Amino acid sequence: MTANVEIYTWSMCPFCIRAKGLLDKKGIEYTEYCIDGDEAARSKMAKRANGRRSLPQIFINDQHVGGCDDLYALNAQGKLDPLLQAS
Repeated sequence: MTANVEIYTWSMCPFCIRAKGLLDKKGIEYTEYCIDGDEAARSKMAKRANGRRSLPQIFINDQHVGGCDDLYALNAQGKLDPLLQAS
């Protein structure tokens, strides 16, 4: 079973597109919350993300892993795949 992956995005955000691209390349299904201009949704995301308001913000099994650069860093360190396999 694969992990529950959630990603908060803006539709035209290049970092959001890049993060989703990595997940897509790995064949990982995720729930996307496109919050274009929705301040209430952004505030909810920031609360979950320890105050971080930049996009994207990514959660794996309700654990905040950060943004696009954080996701790619986990992948480069070989730590992303084990997170994605955990259920």
